Amino acid sequence: MEKPISAAMLSIASTRLNEEEKKFLEQANPLGISLFARNIKDKGQLRLLTREIRETIGREDVLIAVDQEGGRVRRLSEPEFRPYASQAALGSIADAELRETAVRDHAFLISADLQDTGINWNYAPCLDTAFDDTTPVLKNRCFGGNEKEIAACGKLMVEEYTANGICPCIKHMPGHGRATSDPHLGLPVLNHSLQELEKDFYPFRQLRHAPAGMTAHIMIPSVDSQNPITQSPKGIKEIIRGIIGFDGLLISDAIDMHALKGSLGERTRRSLEAGCDCVCYCFGETDGLREVIAHCGFMTDKSMIRFAKIKNIIKNKLQKKNIEKTAAEYQSIIGKIDEYDGGYDATEVLHKMMQANARR
Repeated sequence: MEKPISAAMLSIASTRLNEEEKKFLEQANPLGISLFARNIKDKGQLRLLTREIRETIGREDVLIAVDQEGGRVRRLSEPEFRPYASQAALGSIADAELRETAVRDHAFLISADLQDTGINWNYAPCLDTAFDDTTPVLKNRCFGGNEKEIAACGKLMVEEYTANGICPCIKHMPGHGRATSDPHLGLPVLNHSLQELEKDFYPFRQLRHAPAGMTAHIMIPSVDSQNPITQSPKGIKEIIRGIIGFDGLLISDAIDMHALKGSLGERTRRSLEAGCDCVCYCFGETDGLREVIAHCGFMTDKSMIRFAKIKNIIKNKLQKKNIEKTAAEYQSIIGKIDEYDGGYDATEVLHKMMQANARR
């Protein structure tokens, strides 16, 4: 009999598993592990780490995830890895044919990097719609402000990742673009009617058949004035599963963020009770890991059906394309890419803030 899987994407402290983490992960059997900048040194180390995670948890289908959108959000960064443009840069390519080629090349090349290092899940693409006052934390991670073009670019990425053995995760449902504040620091409130938000929902509705999606830590009072969408049974049922029609695996955005209130255990329980299939915990702290596992329970039968579809995707092999030729084509369309700014990693910055506060 197979061991039940805990409904959580967990995280680890450093570039290798310590003995305490090994014992814990073996017992916890989480759905997967999310990796961050602190976990990645170089290609060789990353290959060893992903293999170690699989061997420790004891499942070949364990999900090993990363945020590799491009632009400011690229955990696999230079000089070890190829630089990637932001989604805003991709979406701004005026020629539709060149834009399609660049988007496909972008997803293929990232897939090659992930496959090469043992990663099988990417928290991308971001389908949020950019507005004039969208928070700067999010704005250049959006393809732009035209919902139809966002959907078209997102569809290309989902297809390319899926074909190359990487599970894509569309985010942040049901649409984060109107937020003018950062959910890492507080809860954005969207005082708009559902009719006004139709523009925001559109890209997600067009990609409703994606295998996985992430919730947004936003509050929409016209649906639920008490709970953020991540923890709103009404919001998930009526908007994400209803209006959008999404039936893939639904993961919470990071429960560490200040947009959510209460203990980690309370955040975990409330997110799952609202309708998330699993929660995402990013800080890798021992006490936090134990608290999440103590409150998350196991994947439900319906969640396991959704996971089964993902397992079929991650069995796919990288397509036989000339990687260097594709990279040259991508570079010729994109042009100069801004240097990676290691200081921008919102999750890690928040992590360091909390560590500093704990030491006081």
